[in-house]
Amino acid sequence: MALSDRSRESLLPSFLYSPGVARSFAGVSRFPASPAAAAPAPGVGGTPAPFTIQAPKEKIEMYSPAFYAACTAGGIASCGLTHMTVTPLDLVKCNMQIDPAKYKSITSGFGILAKEQGVRGFFRGWVPTLLGYSAQGACKFGFYEFFKKYYSDIAGPEYAQKYKTLIYLAGSASAEVIADVALCPFEAVKVRVQTQPGFARGLSDGLPKFIKSEGALGLYKGIVPLWGRQIPYTMMKFASFETIVELIYKHAVPVPKSECSKPFQLGISFAGGYVAGVFCAIVSHPADNLVSFLNNAKGATVGDAVKKLGLWGLFTRGLPLRIVMIGTLTGAQWGIYDAFKVMVGLPTTGGVTPAPAPAAEDALKASA
Repeated sequence: MALSDRSRESLLPSFLYSPGVARSFAGVSRFPASPAAAAPAPGVGGTPAPFTIQAPKEKIEMYSPAFYAACTAGGIASCGLTHMTVTPLDLVKCNMQIDPAKYKSITSGFGILAKEQGVRGFFRGWVPTLLGYSAQGACKFGFYEFFKKYYSDIAGPEYAQKYKTLIYLAGSASAEVIADVALCPFEAVKVRVQTQPGFARGLSDGLPKFIKSEGALGLYKGIVPLWGRQIPYTMMKFASFETIVELIYKHAVPVPKSECSKPFQLGISFAGGYVAGVFCAIVSHPADNLVSFLNNAKGATVGDAVKKLGLWGLFTRGLPLRIVMIGTLTGAQWGIYDAFKVMVGLPTTGGVTPAPAPAAEDALKASA
């Protein structure tokens, strides 16, 4: 099979594509028609090859159920994989927050963990990290796209454009409230596994042990601090990303976004995500220290955390490492999320919002 034919094949399930007649983009169909593309790839004995399916020619319709399903799947891929990858950094950060007397710096933290637990110890808690942040990513990105459209429809075209930053903030906050309900049980087990050696090997034995010790409701003991950490983080993540990307396309890129190549657009997504991630880390860090402290000790309170860490420690303990971790994490998440959207035929997130057409402006003025 020729390379051009292979490029038209996809492992993406057809339910991610809207039914109906094939649509075109800018007058050109998404996949050029050819006899080789129309016919199934032959396998052994002339039967169709079972391991690939032909990618449908239809593009996903914006804001359709298939669109939200694609955004949800992209969120799973972007958050679950990236958080699992930085498990060693997260492990050192959590231990610096819980036991600052022992883990005094980033380098000493890595050295102590390597000496006490070996290289394998750096990935302790990777399963609850992967599953928890996959669930969170599904809700975070899927519901963000939903609420952004929902609040824009309530505001109307004129006010949606005028107050778009408020819509980004409201949509991301609403999505994160739901996402943290999915994340919280996994986060509780993860912190306990990572900061108490010998408590459990991972999720399979850590979850029942945690429930036996503190009850099922104990899994949600940290939900309020988690909201305190994640809601400001996510509001900053989405609103600053959308704003930064729009500014890049408006002032730094000499051609319209539609004329930029997809790899170039994905590069801007990563850069915008990294800068947004630095802001996210600073805004959400005090609550991150609280989450780690409360999930580590049975019966611990916010007052206990402030007393042990101090206000300055609450804002700064582990912050440099978290800036590096969250900046890289957020940049990678936006890169993966937008790459997935491009793969299924959707545009990348953000960019310069086109001005309303003159007819639309006249209609708005007439109705005012």
